[in-house]
Amino acid sequence: MEKSLWHHILQVRKKSPLVHNITNFVVMNNSANALLAVGASPIMSHAHSEINEMISICQSLVINIGTLDEYWAQSMIQAAAQAHQLNKPFVLDPVGAGATHFRDTTLTQILHSCPTVIRGNASEILALAKHNISKIKGVDSTAQSNEAIEAARSLTQQFGSVICISGETDIIISENKEIHLKNGNALMTKVTGLGCSATAIIGAFIGVIEDKIEAVVAAMALTSIAGEIAAKTAVGPGTLQVQFLDKLYMITADEFTQHLQLEII
Repeated sequence: MEKSLWHHILQVRKKSPLVHNITNFVVMNNSANALLAVGASPIMSHAHSEINEMISICQSLVINIGTLDEYWAQSMIQAAAQAHQLNKPFVLDPVGAGATHFRDTTLTQILHSCPTVIRGNASEILALAKHNISKIKGVDSTAQSNEAIEAARSLTQQFGSVICISGETDIIISENKEIHLKNGNALMTKVTGLGCSATAIIGAFIGVIEDKIEAVVAAMALTSIAGEIAAKTAVGPGTLQVQFLDKLYMITADEFTQHLQLEII
């Protein structure tokens, strides 16, 4: 798998997939810039009247419920249903799952459309699977990624989704694979929206890569390695954010290969 990951990165650069994002106010700019940096083409749109047409012309969909409201919730539910109908891949970022009844009700409706990928922290994955909804702190996780493995397996069996549990170790799970990525840097948690950027980047990769688990692994590895390299010269969260985007754009095959820490379980 290691040899194919860089090829996937090059494929995204070459094909420049159009990625439809219905994401949160806090991270719109971050997500759009991250998608541009990896070679994709972002569009941010949530109007009910154009969602069906937008899904039809895009290669993939990203749904992020971070700043949820009633109008946007309907946009997300409609977009997910249309993506499912048209067989377009989509990734769901269940930000704050388990925190409120509104979020959980909205997520239940989105899940009916069977996301291609679900990427969340351990607490969010546990809440989605109804294994444990007591370990949520706003949108932050109080559980470790390995605590959500069984919950992730349950979601995969129920919805057929690839599950990405983000954390100090990122764990990606499909029906018959479990992959651990140990890249990244703790400073990345001090920048708002880097996790949401990872979700957006996954959206780009699943739009052009047929093997969806490899698409998720490549996207997460690229994101984590870019952050890890950027953190070496960053003096704080502000410079990390800028250097992260630069490294997404300029990373080389040698840098990627030398830093990759991947384990197939």
